[in-house]
Amino acid sequence: MKIDMFNHILPKRFFDKMTEVNPNLVDIGKRFRSIPVLVDLDARFRVMDLFEDYTQVISLPNPPEVLGGPTHCAEVCTIANDCMAELVDQYPDRFLAFVAAIPMNDPDRAMLELERAITTLKASGVQLHTNVLGRPIDSPEFKPVFAMMHDYDLPIWLHPTRTADFADYPSEDKSQYEIWWTFGWPYETSVAMARLVFGYYFDEFPNLKIITHHMGGMIPYFEGRVGPGWEQLGSRTTHEDYSPILKNLKHPHAEYFRMFYADTALFGSLAGTVCGLNYFGSDHVVFASDSPFDPEKGPAYIRETIRVIDSLPISEAERSKIYEGNARRLLNI
Repeated sequence: MKIDMFNHILPKRFFDKMTEVNPNLVDIGKRFRSIPVLVDLDARFRVMDLFEDYTQVISLPNPPEVLGGPTHCAEVCTIANDCMAELVDQYPDRFLAFVAAIPMNDPDRAMLELERAITTLKASGVQLHTNVLGRPIDSPEFKPVFAMMHDYDLPIWLHPTRTADFADYPSEDKSQYEIWWTFGWPYETSVAMARLVFGYYFDEFPNLKIITHHMGGMIPYFEGRVGPGWEQLGSRTTHEDYSPILKNLKHPHAEYFRMFYADTALFGSLAGTVCGLNYFGSDHVVFASDSPFDPEKGPAYIRETIRVIDSLPISEAERSKIYEGNARRLLNI
């Protein structure tokens, strides 16, 4: 079986509420409105039927915090989780599991909704984004979420987020040419991973499981800078002393970056997949296509991702881990 671990959906009731709360969602919101498969189940199933023994793990495509203040955000998260749980119950062969959405702009409500989603709705994990309305993911008020996921022994899906408001240069007000997405999202993922490593999250929560979207962002490609380069941590900084950080980590810092899991959602890039697989290893890579954000009205991302995985010069046992074994282990199936 092929378990597609990172797929996005807008359940109809959630979509209607999202449109009511924020009808003019910009940037990635414009992209949502051009993809009927996000909402239309019949269209989605027609795509899925093209692939044998194929199932999806579903999650929202956007941070719920962008839809409004804490009250609105909590409301839409409740609707989203209820709807996704209903889809899993109604179509168990289509949707193996769902990933909870929580209102991170209200940490107390986020904890309550996370507990409800996991214990009552049987969510298989939670999706966090690389920043919360500009606040770093390692801010102290968000740490209880990591503690809860560690105790539940369920994974965190880490999704990048950035909009055109993140300018490319300080002299400008907006990012140009959708650089905020093409380069900004991999950068966001990499920054979040580094903040968690150097914030001692894996030392404090040794059972933490985090699935990074798009094969760990920039980390595998920049292995030399991440590993040997960061061995000089503190030598380039004048006004802050970083020298104790590496000494206080329980393991060499480069080992922590390989503790993350990475998915294959690279839009059909063989070279990127080989690089990421060499870095994370076959035990820490899961199949994902980022469906349905295909560049055409069809299954391009699913088809091309499968083509890449099938062409990898690896053993069938390793390929089976990527397609389903690692997912089953993460989801406790």
